[in-house]
Amino acid sequence: MTRRSGYADLPLHGGRVPAWLSARMAALGRIIAEAIVHHYGREELLRRLAHPFWFQSFGAVMGMDWHSSGITTSVLGALKRGLEPVQHELGIYVCGGRGRASRRTPAELMAVGERTGLDGARLATASRLVAKIDSAAVQDGYELYLHGFIVTATGCWCVVQQGMSPARREARRYHWQSEGLESFLDSPHAAIEGVNHGQILNLADTRAQAARRAGLELVHGGPDRTLGVLRKLQTGQGRTLSLFPEERAIETPVRSAAQQLLPHLSMPSRHEVLGSDIVLRRLHGALAAAAERGPQDYADLLLTPGVGARTVAALALVAEVVHGTPSRFSDPARFSLAHGGKDGHPFPVPLRVYDETLRVLRHAVGQAKIGRAEKLEALRRLDAQARDLECSACGPGFEAFVAAERADAPLFGGRTISAR
Repeated sequence: MTRRSGYADLPLHGGRVPAWLSARMAALGRIIAEAIVHHYGREELLRRLAHPFWFQSFGAVMGMDWHSSGITTSVLGALKRGLEPVQHELGIYVCGGRGRASRRTPAELMAVGERTGLDGARLATASRLVAKIDSAAVQDGYELYLHGFIVTATGCWCVVQQGMSPARREARRYHWQSEGLESFLDSPHAAIEGVNHGQILNLADTRAQAARRAGLELVHGGPDRTLGVLRKLQTGQGRTLSLFPEERAIETPVRSAAQQLLPHLSMPSRHEVLGSDIVLRRLHGALAAAAERGPQDYADLLLTPGVGARTVAALALVAEVVHGTPSRFSDPARFSLAHGGKDGHPFPVPLRVYDETLRVLRHAVGQAKIGRAEKLEALRRLDAQARDLECSACGPGFEAFVAAERADAPLFGGRTISAR
C-alpha cells in the first residue's frame, strides 16, 4: 500500500549546519516528535512528515534555512540523531540519509526487522522500489541523492527523498506514504506536477503497461534486438517516443481531483524572508497570545519562572507545528520567526530563546511521560489561544517585527553561520 503524497521544489544553496545548531535541531526535532506521538500517535507523525508544507515548516521552526534544499538533509539527520535514543520507546525508526547513508537504508531496515519482528526484507524492497520509481520509472530531470525511510513498530512507513538538478540549481523533494494504492507500478502517484523542463517519462503510470511489457521483451531478446530498435529510432524525426500516442493532440490534460489536491511546495531562490511569504494575521495571533495572555495563563503551568513573551511566542509557533491542521502550513516561512535562521534570515538564531524553548518542552514532555500531561496540554491551549486571537489581533508589520528582532539579537544571543 503506497502512494506519493506530495513534493517540493527547492533552490540549491551550499553550506553546512554548524554544530551549535545541529545539536539543538536534534533536540527540538525529538521533542516535537514525542509530543505529536503523545497526542496523536505514531501514524500521525508519518502523515506530517509526508506532507511537504508541514515538513518545510518543521525545518523552519528549528532555525534552519527556511527555503533551501538543505532543509531536507538537516531535518532527516536531526530526526535520526534525536530519535535514536528513544526509538524503541516511541516505536519509530529513521533509516537512510544522504549519499552513502541512503545506500545503507535496506541494511538498516533489515536490522529494524530483526529487532522488532517486522518483515525487514519487505521494507527493504519497498525502499528500493520507491527510490527506483522516482529515479528511473519517473524521469523528470532530478537525480536522487537522498533517501530517508521512517517506519513505525507497526510497519507503517513514509519516505522522504530528494533529487538534484545542478544545471537548474534546483532540488525536488518527494514524499511517500504507505497508504493508498496497492501497486507500485499502477499509478502510485496521486499526481506528478511542477515546472515542466521538457518531456517527463513516467513508466509507473497504469497507461504505460504496454511500454513496460515492450521493455521486458527487449531485455529478454538480448542486446542485438535492443540496438536494432535504437538504430530505427535514430533516423526518426522525433527525439523521444511518446508512451501515450492517443494524447498527442492534448496540450493541457484535465487533472483529476486527486491531482489537483496533491500538495506542491515551490520555494524561491532568494534568502530574504518577505512579508508576502507569511500570513500576517497568523503571526499576530501568536504574538498576541504571547504578549497579552501567554505569561499570565501559562507560566505557572509550565513551571518556568522568568519566561518572557518572546519565548512564549516561539512556543506558540512550535505548538502549531504539533497541533496545526494541514491548511495552517501554507506559509512555512512564518515558522522561521520562532528561532530565526542560521544564515541570518529573517534574523540571527536567538540561542537564549531557543534554549529556553527546549527547556520548557523537555519539562512538559517529561512530565507527560509519567502521566502528568498538564504542561503539555498548556501548549495545546496556547495554540488554540493564538488561533482565537487571529481574527481580532493587530500588531507590528512584518518589516517592523524583523527589525526589532535584529535589534534585540545581542540580547537574545543571536548567532549565524558567519559568527562561529
